[in-house]
Amino acid sequence: MAGSKVGNSLRLKGPTTNRVRRHELDSSVSAGNFAPTAITPAPPPPPAQPPRSLGDFSTVPATEIVAVAAEHFTQGGQEKERWRQRNAMRDFLAHLATFSGATWQERWEASGHDGGRPVGDVAGDDKQLRNRLNRAAGYAFAMRLVRPTLLGFRCNRFFHYAPWFRGVAKDPWLEEFCARADQLPMAQARRSKAKFDVCCALTVFGIDLKDLTPEALMHYAVESRAHGLAGENSESGTYAGTLAWPILHDMGQFPASTPRSFRAAVTRGQISVEEAVDRHQLRNREVRDVLVEYIRRRSAGLDYSTLRGLTNLLVRVFWKQIEEINPDQKDLRLSEETFTSWKEWLLVLPNGKPRLDVDGPLMAVRALYLDLQTWAVAEPERWSKWSAPCPVRDADLRWFHLRRRRLQERMANRTRDRQPLLPVLSQYVNDTWHRLRTMLEAARQVENGEEFTVDGTTWLRVSTKDQRHNRPPIRAVNRTTGELVHLSRDENNAFWQWAVVETLRLAGLRAEELTELTHLSVRQYQRSSGEVVALLVISPSKSDRERVIPMSAELFHVIAQIIRRHRDHHGTVPVCARYDLHEKVWSEELPYLFQTFHGGIQRGMSTTTIWRMIKRACDTLAVTHPQFKGVKFAPHDFRRLFATELVNNGLPIHIGAALLGHLDIRTTRGYVAVFDEDVISQYQQFLARRRAERPKDEYREPSADEWSDFQQHFDKRRVELGSCGRPYGTSCAHEHACIRCPMLSINPKMLFRLDELEQDLVQRRNRAVTEGWQGEIEGIDLTLTFLRGKRTQAQRFQRSETVYLGLPIQRSSTGDRARGY
Repeated sequence: MAGSKVGNSLRLKGPTTNRVRRHELDSSVSAGNFAPTAITPAPPPPPAQPPRSLGDFSTVPATEIVAVAAEHFTQGGQEKERWRQRNAMRDFLAHLATFSGATWQERWEASGHDGGRPVGDVAGDDKQLRNRLNRAAGYAFAMRLVRPTLLGFRCNRFFHYAPWFRGVAKDPWLEEFCARADQLPMAQARRSKAKFDVCCALTVFGIDLKDLTPEALMHYAVESRAHGLAGENSESGTYAGTLAWPILHDMGQFPASTPRSFRAAVTRGQISVEEAVDRHQLRNREVRDVLVEYIRRRSAGLDYSTLRGLTNLLVRVFWKQIEEINPDQKDLRLSEETFTSWKEWLLVLPNGKPRLDVDGPLMAVRALYLDLQTWAVAEPERWSKWSAPCPVRDADLRWFHLRRRRLQERMANRTRDRQPLLPVLSQYVNDTWHRLRTMLEAARQVENGEEFTVDGTTWLRVSTKDQRHNRPPIRAVNRTTGELVHLSRDENNAFWQWAVVETLRLAGLRAEELTELTHLSVRQYQRSSGEVVALLVISPSKSDRERVIPMSAELFHVIAQIIRRHRDHHGTVPVCARYDLHEKVWSEELPYLFQTFHGGIQRGMSTTTIWRMIKRACDTLAVTHPQFKGVKFAPHDFRRLFATELVNNGLPIHIGAALLGHLDIRTTRGYVAVFDEDVISQYQQFLARRRAERPKDEYREPSADEWSDFQQHFDKRRVELGSCGRPYGTSCAHEHACIRCPMLSINPKMLFRLDELEQDLVQRRNRAVTEGWQGEIEGIDLTLTFLRGKRTQAQRFQRSETVYLGLPIQRSSTGDRARGY
């Protein structure tokens, strides 16, 4: 994609400052390796010969124009309809004739309608005349009798302008565009909007479709948004022409270097260091130049998001406020009074709340002064003027470690507060999706106007407002309450909400890592025992390391359902681009697992979408669960809870660090939150036993034997009915009473065995009732409760059919020849 740094997998080697750069330097890009992707809006050049498919009517008498319009726009050849069209055009031309001008175009411009005054306003309270004038104006625009401005066109309302314009233009290229628009999987109203936008742009610019450029369509969209036409404005966040853009791109109307989506075309992308600094309008130009050069030098080892943060701290938070405190400040040599005033300002945010991260700005300022002192030694002719004593004293950072501990305490408290809420959230998204999926499957079995029943509730499938939708949405009305449910839409939202929450919960991924998962991330590994282990490859996000994690049965189920949904809708996992909100660049097109249909094309989900899905689930739960009121679940909360569960269940912390992708084990230790004294005591005892058995260098990379022992642990957990989920390094704590054990995960293939056990238990209970063994009855009832609960859980997992994941397999040469490959 134009302007995006894609297809480059190289990485910086060696140590870097702060976070590593995630995109390699491109020597062809100036201004500090930034690549804006925006297209400059501009009207198209006027054509050498304006399109006139019905002829040039510039100076033709009104009677001839009336006759042509009546003949062309009359449907069915009815004389009454032809008479109506003649009257409408006659009234319109009579109105224009009252203005001076040698041509109809000059009279139109003199009328003032291009300023946004609808033609129908001339009629006053006469509604019939208003309708005739409005209709005739549309005919005049379609015939190219007059060419209005965008405001002059859009201030009038035309319900059938696109068919009028197409009937006059008879442009095969335009007809192909309309045919492609009709294939979009969306409502007829939105498809008609795409066709209207193109016809409107061609009318306003006075061109044919072959002359429509990306810059011209962008100009049309920007101007429509500026005037607030048809709902497009800065508040709505929408543009005209959004759906038309990808169609024109796929037709080859736009150059191949043009972004395929309108969103990519309007995205500004990365900005240069100069632009980032100049946004804050510093008064002292010399200091501004120093900061620009300093930040540009630092950019060599930073990714773009970190670079933006550094610019914000040094320019907006530091020097901009120094200029506010002391407007006469000429250099970096600050007085004690000025710097003290700045530190006092730093403690409080502009909204009046205390600033929690005081150390970030102080450390950035300290690094600035120390770097300039070092550079002054190497390049005195350039930097000696700006070398000054660092105003940040050691005393200013005296409480740095204490504030870090307080930060970790807040994070641990946050984790402890959300730990009991996580099962509730997981159960809610799971139940919501399965309930809506069941209703949707039942509704698909009946026609519109027919009833169906789900869980004792009767529903009536109703038709949609627009049955001309290529994929008509399914809706149903509750026959008891009258509630209307948009089943297809709500089920899709519930599915992705479930997929996001469960993937974060079961894999402990960062939000950006979740959005970067692709079909290629799913791998398989065959162990020496013949068992096939499903793996998930995590692309480098915060660090520069790719990692591979084994997928649990639950996680594999989620990933399989995502792949299945894509294959059901598209036949495969579609390839699409994803916009990186941190790096401000578009990725290359890949088969992303988490993607949505937006703006006429598939697009990878953003981290903002992930946040919104989680927030929507929590807000809904807050209605029935008061403990969710005021609680904000962030994607990273799932990661901290995942780390806490791993370590508190006995997994060695250095293995947990490998699964989480932490380069420093202290980071993993900071993620872990413990809960009560019993857990702390048990965990400390476990560590004492393990340290007695293992070498002193406990925290190191796991050896091959350790990994083998870790893998064999899962073999030992296999039992008749399925697998045991007890923590690594522990024995069975329930005396092998598997039916009652919450750690037992039933293999759906063994459901028949549960039926046999249930029959045996029922017979034993009947005998106990006959003999009056009350204690035995109580124990059997408890066992039956656990058994039936596990059977229900296993049946829920068995609802889904086998999902073909599309993993590549190696074909044998014999098999290839047999298949004719």
